[in-house]
Amino acid sequence: MAHFLSKEAEQDLDDIAYYIANASGSLTIAERLILSLTARFSLLARHPRLGRQRDELRPGARSFPVGNYIIVYAIAGTDVRILRVIHGSRNIAALFGD
Repeated sequence: MAHFLSKEAEQDLDDIAYYIANASGSLTIAERLILSLTARFSLLARHPRLGRQRDELRPGARSFPVGNYIIVYAIAGTDVRILRVIHGSRNIAALFGD
């Protein structure tokens, strides 16, 4: 399986990197976090059922925690589509329209 990012997930990663770089004053810290998150995308592509089902967000959605963040994804045929990468303190249901 391969993984693909939605436009929202790409924007989430950009926003996370920007926030962490500014909050920490370190581009290196931001890069390490982004690498940690994106490494999980490959893991999920190899083992797509690792995350828990989240049909309340969207039919077929699954989530997988990484530190303070949650990767929301869906299995799409033989691939994994990363839908969002969200800080765990956010109202995830609101981001999916509930």
